[in-house]
Amino acid sequence: MAIDATKVESPGWWLQRLGKKLLDEREDSRPDSDGEITPGLNTLRRYAEGKAPLPHVPGVDPQEVAEWMKDARTNWTSLVIDSPTERMGVDGFRFGAAKGQKSAKTADDDANRIWQENQMDADSDLVHYGALAQRRAFVLVEKGGNGRPVLTHETPYQVAVEYEPGNRRKIRAGLKMRRDDWTGGTLATLWTPDMVYAFKATTSAPVFTDLTASLRQWDALSLPNLTDGQWTNELGVVPFVPFVNRRNRSLDGFAEHEDVLTIQNRINLSLINLIAAMKYGAFRQRWAVGLEVDEDPVTGAKIQPFQLDIRSLWSVAEGKDTAQFGEFAATDLMPYVRAVEAAVQDLAAISRTPPHYLIGAVVNVSGDALKAAETGLISKVKDRQRAFGDSWESVMRLAFKVIGDEKANSFDAETLWRDPESRSISEMADAAVKKASAGVPWRQRMEDMGYTPAQIDRMEIDRAADALNAAPTEDPQPASLQARRDAKTDSRTLIKRGDDEDVPDAA
Repeated sequence: MAIDATKVESPGWWLQRLGKKLLDEREDSRPDSDGEITPGLNTLRRYAEGKAPLPHVPGVDPQEVAEWMKDARTNWTSLVIDSPTERMGVDGFRFGAAKGQKSAKTADDDANRIWQENQMDADSDLVHYGALAQRRAFVLVEKGGNGRPVLTHETPYQVAVEYEPGNRRKIRAGLKMRRDDWTGGTLATLWTPDMVYAFKATTSAPVFTDLTASLRQWDALSLPNLTDGQWTNELGVVPFVPFVNRRNRSLDGFAEHEDVLTIQNRINLSLINLIAAMKYGAFRQRWAVGLEVDEDPVTGAKIQPFQLDIRSLWSVAEGKDTAQFGEFAATDLMPYVRAVEAAVQDLAAISRTPPHYLIGAVVNVSGDALKAAETGLISKVKDRQRAFGDSWESVMRLAFKVIGDEKANSFDAETLWRDPESRSISEMADAAVKKASAGVPWRQRMEDMGYTPAQIDRMEIDRAADALNAAPTEDPQPASLQARRDAKTDSRTLIKRGDDEDVPDAA
């Protein structure tokens, strides 16, 4: 049965609108007024995987260029994505004291339990990498069979959302479209604040168009307990939390390597030209004049009189006095190498990737110089942490809403990020000692040293045990017992006679 798509905000209308948005973003968009082509998700993924398009080299067969590309390909864009991702790690969450709680410690423990139940120590890296490489990523919050929240990482290849008009924070509808691994069919689930709808495609490759009164390629998905394929949304909100990268460049997100794709193309072209020069011009070309060259009696082709071999000696028959030999100079490869180096420097400057990450040569460089070189990267990572931290706090609030916890309405949550800067243990220890003298609490000093909340909790227990076990081996005040005896003596006033010195105490 075809699904009606004429009524605005009906399930069919949302399926068509979000489905078309999801599929269209996968491919490159058409050139706009300035002739620029916006890369699609497929193009961004190919660059991230080191599969950039082949450069055009005049006079060289494209198949030969493809063979050269296997040796010339250097995936710099992957490094642009990996360098900030590897410095983004979530250590935990800190919530304000909820009603009935004496402190925020219980909230931290509850959030950590949800985090560990869903293996987010590993999957959070997928969320961060997906957002940086594909403009944005999503976390879907659902209620599991045991009543506990379930957090799953979702990609823009499968998920599309629509916001409230004029409000980029509140999601009006969300669609997840995926291929069923067991049946091979295409399934779709639509969330609105009130209802959830399930669909199945009647074709293997469904498409969406702008003007369609009904979706004939889709039908409601019949479930065991829901024959009409719809049920009430118990959360009351669309359970997708977006992680949008570089919202200042585009409201829908901007990939970390999106503005260095042309530089990667330039590097690839320079490397291909370098290989061509190495193959055809790096060796000195010989020439000879005045030789009588024989011909093949069958084909008529000239027969090469000499073969290049380091062990061979070329000689000319007697009587060939006019024969002369010479060689051309080899092609200078340094201009090609400098072209690659210049392009790599441009890539490092635009992406704020430390130069020693790209060049890989660190000689006689001080620690302060390395820290200065990483300043741009650290600043970039902290900027991404501010945006993603807000999203992680929304994820945890939704998770608390699943279990009916009042902390779902706690808006004083804080994401605890791992320090993105590279510091030695001695540096952190020295800083902790100075902070202790300034009055910074012990627990805060341990967080600054990079320990996780779980490690700090264990260390706090161990500190208390060490304090109890560290009893003094000897009395620090040996005369304490005598002092107690003296305190118990008669303290009545002594009466002296004249200059008498030793006057006994009054009995």
